[in-house]
Amino acid sequence: RRERQRFVDKNGRCNVQHGNLGGESSRYLSDLFTTLVDLKWRWNLLIFLLTYTVAWLVMASMWWGIAYVRGDLHGARDGTYSPCVANVYNFPSAFLFFIETEATIGYGHRYITERCPEGIVLFLFQSLLGSIVDAFLIGCMFIKMSQPKKRAETLMFSHAAVISQRDGKLCLMFRVGNLRNSHMVSAQIRCKLIKSRQTPEGEFLPLDQCELDVGFGTGADQLFLVSPLTICHEINSKSPFFCLSQRSLRSEQFEIVVILEGIVETTGMTCQARTSYIEDEVLWGHRFLPVMSLEDGFFRVDYSQFHATFEVPTPPYSVKE
Repeated sequence: RRERQRFVDKNGRCNVQHGNLGGESSRYLSDLFTTLVDLKWRWNLLIFLLTYTVAWLVMASMWWGIAYVRGDLHGARDGTYSPCVANVYNFPSAFLFFIETEATIGYGHRYITERCPEGIVLFLFQSLLGSIVDAFLIGCMFIKMSQPKKRAETLMFSHAAVISQRDGKLCLMFRVGNLRNSHMVSAQIRCKLIKSRQTPEGEFLPLDQCELDVGFGTGADQLFLVSPLTICHEINSKSPFFCLSQRSLRSEQFEIVVILEGIVETTGMTCQARTSYIEDEVLWGHRFLPVMSLEDGFFRVDYSQFHATFEVPTPPYSVKE
């Protein structure tokens, strides 16, 4: 089996990295929310912790600064003195007051007095700033957790694609399945053939994308994905595999990218699962083993045979031949 660089891995990850952005990198900051959602979990958690920690320390320092300027740190223990914030006499007590106020804990031991206009203004600023930070970071974490990427982990593709005859026509086929009982609403499948080619004008296209027809005209690309389905691409005069034979398959270099899209029934969010097949993963003259069986009152799917194939008599010639 030849090892070569894939455009899309079997798990759906695209092997494309953007470099030398120059001044275009500022576009990421203009859409900061999406940038944070796209970050990996470790960076999200680090930004989450650092933002709250820095905000807490800054706001606690401002409360401590008000108490220091007013002289409350020395007179707070005197019962006849009216401080800005009662029972704030050092930085830890100022930090605890801020946490109690921000988290609305309300122990009642520390509170703002009416003789402190600067404290009232700072309290209003703290409430506004806390609401903004909470809405931004908690919203970002919620969107990050609710992304339907993990739903794609329970969508299966066969390890290999096969080429054999179906209804007297040579077809390229692969299998898809859904491991969950919840359905994929409006599931649709698309296939792209990625192959380098040279145009008649001499232009070389290293990753030219060509659409593979998997039933656009007949509606076969709209899937009712309750049980494993075999997706079929008929090789005819309009297919890019029109000249592909069993012998030429050994020397070809191409990649078939499969994209399955649908709406997750439980959340209503759009999910996309991807995989790819290179030429070494296309088996000529094979067919998938059946996985459905009728039990007492229901149909059973045997996923142990999901990837299994067996050989069938298939002409080694191309459709053109």
